[in-house]
Amino acid sequence: MQSTDLGNKESGKIWHRKPSPATRDGIIVNIIHNTSDYRPKVLRFLNVAFDGTGDCLIAGDHQGNIYVFDLCGNRFNLVQRTAQACTALAFNLRRKSEFLVALADYSIKCFDTVTKELVSWMRGHESSVFSISVHASGRYAITTSSDTAQLWDLDTFQRKRKLNIRQSVGIQKVFFLPLSNTILSCFKDNSIFAWECDTLFCKYQLPAPPESSSILYKVFAVTRDGRILAAGGKSNHLHLWCLEARQLFRIIQMPTKVRAVRHLEFLPDSFDAGSNQVLGVLSQDGIMRFINTQTCKLLFEIGSLDEGISSAVISPHGRYIASIVENGSLNIYSVQALTQEINKPPPPLVKVIEDLPKNKLSSSDLKMKVTSGRVQQPAKSRESKIQTRILKQDVTGNFESKKNELPDGLNKKRLQILLKGYGEYPTKYRMFIWRSLLQLPENHTAFSSLTDKGTHVAFLNLQKKYPIKSRKLLRVLQRTLSALAHWSVIFSDTPYLPLLAFPFVKLFQNNQLICFEVIATLIMNWCQHWFEYFPNPPINILSMIENVLAFHDKELLQHFIDHDITSQLYAWPLLETVFSEVLTREEWLKLFDNIFSNHPSFLLMTVVAYNICSRVPLLNCNLKDDFEFFFHHRNNLDINVVIRQVYHLMETTPTAIHPDSMLHVFVALTKGQYPVFNQYPKFIVDYQTQERERIRNDELDYLRERQTVEDMQAEVDQQRVEDEAWYQKQELLRKAEETRREMLLQEEEKMIQQRQRLAAAKRELKIKEMHLQDAVRRRFLKLQQDQREMELRRLDDEIGRKNLTQNQEAVAKEMRADADAYRRKVDLEEHMFHQLIEAGEMQSQKTQKWKEAEGKEFDLRSAKKASALSDASRKWFLKQEINAAVEHADNLCHKEKSRFHNEQEDSSCLPRTSQLNDTSEMDPSAQISLNRRAVEWDTSGPNLIEKVRNLRQRLTAQARHRCQTPHLLAT
Repeated sequence: MQSTDLGNKESGKIWHRKPSPATRDGIIVNIIHNTSDYRPKVLRFLNVAFDGTGDCLIAGDHQGNIYVFDLCGNRFNLVQRTAQACTALAFNLRRKSEFLVALADYSIKCFDTVTKELVSWMRGHESSVFSISVHASGRYAITTSSDTAQLWDLDTFQRKRKLNIRQSVGIQKVFFLPLSNTILSCFKDNSIFAWECDTLFCKYQLPAPPESSSILYKVFAVTRDGRILAAGGKSNHLHLWCLEARQLFRIIQMPTKVRAVRHLEFLPDSFDAGSNQVLGVLSQDGIMRFINTQTCKLLFEIGSLDEGISSAVISPHGRYIASIVENGSLNIYSVQALTQEINKPPPPLVKVIEDLPKNKLSSSDLKMKVTSGRVQQPAKSRESKIQTRILKQDVTGNFESKKNELPDGLNKKRLQILLKGYGEYPTKYRMFIWRSLLQLPENHTAFSSLTDKGTHVAFLNLQKKYPIKSRKLLRVLQRTLSALAHWSVIFSDTPYLPLLAFPFVKLFQNNQLICFEVIATLIMNWCQHWFEYFPNPPINILSMIENVLAFHDKELLQHFIDHDITSQLYAWPLLETVFSEVLTREEWLKLFDNIFSNHPSFLLMTVVAYNICSRVPLLNCNLKDDFEFFFHHRNNLDINVVIRQVYHLMETTPTAIHPDSMLHVFVALTKGQYPVFNQYPKFIVDYQTQERERIRNDELDYLRERQTVEDMQAEVDQQRVEDEAWYQKQELLRKAEETRREMLLQEEEKMIQQRQRLAAAKRELKIKEMHLQDAVRRRFLKLQQDQREMELRRLDDEIGRKNLTQNQEAVAKEMRADADAYRRKVDLEEHMFHQLIEAGEMQSQKTQKWKEAEGKEFDLRSAKKASALSDASRKWFLKQEINAAVEHADNLCHKEKSRFHNEQEDSSCLPRTSQLNDTSEMDPSAQISLNRRAVEWDTSGPNLIEKVRNLRQRLTAQARHRCQTPHLLAT
């Protein structure tokens, strides 16, 4: 056994070498958590939970450290530190990386194992949460405390409903049933209620257990299919409830050293289709014992008195068991290693005892003791019979090998185990498995001899009764039915044979030999005793079905009886069509996987199971037409539920009414030639054949006579038709002649009328012609008059035009004279204007010269004044120099003082020098003022010219005005 200490590591490997769990304890690894602080201590694990895959688990200790263990990847990671103890965990949400944890402060938090962040925080409980149940879809969760249970929506993390109860009645557990929408609530007063998740409608309540074995329930467990509820408490008894029948059907007594049950959990199995049969029972001594609820045999146990188990969780796929030991460590077990001894071959002596039927039994009749060595069943009532078979080892081996060995190396027992685990055979290998199960001989020669006989006369007109769209499928069906009719005469008169054979024909239409042999094998084995009451339905078979239905569902049978519904209506339609009308292709294949893998009575039990599973809609039917419609059309029914019900009926039906006691076991078709099928009343069939032949001959004679009469009648009818046609033709000719005569008379009358109209039209035309000629003559005269008037007007216009021309010439002469006079005046004015401008220019030149002379004079005066100022400043400077020299000579004794004084005087004279220089530079400033005047003249010159041009235009306009005034007067 390997041991791993997490220490202060946040991640690492779970084990460092490949685990090899021993068969004795089955422990893969033991995980402990020791701190390496100043004072080392052990951190105890409190809760553990697996995810949906079963390969990862999450565990939390009492300090709030939560670890994720990946058993496939051999890694562990610290995903959260909550700083407080966790009271419950759930790790199978819809978002695979999220988990729920209930903390000691009564709150529930959702964390993400990848991001290690808080997703949501839910509050609402006032006491510690000890259970978290997640819906199969992962959308809802139920958290349970001692005083309340709350339903949460994990998409929004909002509370949907809250279950409040009286303080006197506490809650033991509230949880979802697996793969369903039902909530089961268990209270401390042993009351158990089932609620609908969406509406919280109470579906049912389980009755109180018998007083003789009444215990206060503390712990509960449900199988994966949600059909069996196990309950236990402070007792060594376990109660098994059937939730479908809503009754206690078994009480299991644990060994005497078990005084109280602390935890229950079913061990999942991949091959039991959810009907888990191994139950783990954790008792007060810390040992978890796993028992088979059917045989009440102790299979294995984990834990010990020294290292007791405080809690345990089983992975969803049933490979691992995680248990928290009382010392705070975590053990992970391998179920395969623990069950290695169980999976060995059985011991030489096997004792099989028939189980009790599920009827009303006392608590003592339900008790079964758990032993480790052999199976003990409860004592039977006096009415039930006990059948015990003791098989020696050699006999058992030979018998089992002969019974279970199939062709092509298959084993029927293993195929049945595979079928129970997966519910159906693989699609790819289904046909191969069917051929092996049915042990088809593939007699090619015998089948060819049957098909060579051609289409049987009974199926010549098959397409009229069964119009099939596919011509190929119709031909295959016709050929298969003909082969069956040639094999046995009974099939030519069986009206439901096409319905029974059609699904197999459609499935094997590409292999007609296999199709024929499958149908023949089905008839030989699963249709036993069907033809004993031919042509009536098999009354004996229907009676078997009715007896089984009466035993398992009396209410439904009584409902059928009340509405006059017989087995020929609720059973025979399903049998004669082999369920092809009420099931889809996939459902039908899945059903026949189970039918071909079991005893021939399985088909009859399927009819009973179909009715029981459909009891709700059937109980609501009151009309016969509704029942007929129900059993001839597809219904909303899960075939998996039906198949489980069939297996349940096969196991629980008493031997006295069980169909397997009246049907022989499977018998395969013989090789080479097909066996003779004569399981029918031969005299009836022969009589019917003879009668049919006689009727056929009579019918042929009748048809021949009817054909002769029809031929004669046809000739008479033809002659009568010809005579009628001749008379009709003569009548038509006479009518046509009369019609033509009438038409000629009408035409003559029309001609006379037309001639009269033509003469009247001629007269009207002549009158119109005379009027037109008169109008033309008057129009011509008027035209001549108009032409003369137009000539006169043209002459008047010519005279007026000539007068106008003369007047215009005179006016033009006057205008030309005025224009010449105006032109001369304008020239004169322009000449005078030019002279004026020249005089102005000369005056401006004189003014300019005068201004230039004045400027030069001003410049000369300025220069003289500047020179005078310069001479004065020089004189003053010389005078100052002389005075300084004299003072220097007089004050030689004053050394430092005189020198300093002289330096100051020299420095004070420097600005005067610069002043002299500035004064000497006044001539350029005078030149600048002269240039400014020239610029001003250049600017004012264009303005003066513009004024002169405006003056000329004004004078020109006045001259034109004076010139135009006489012209206007003349006009």
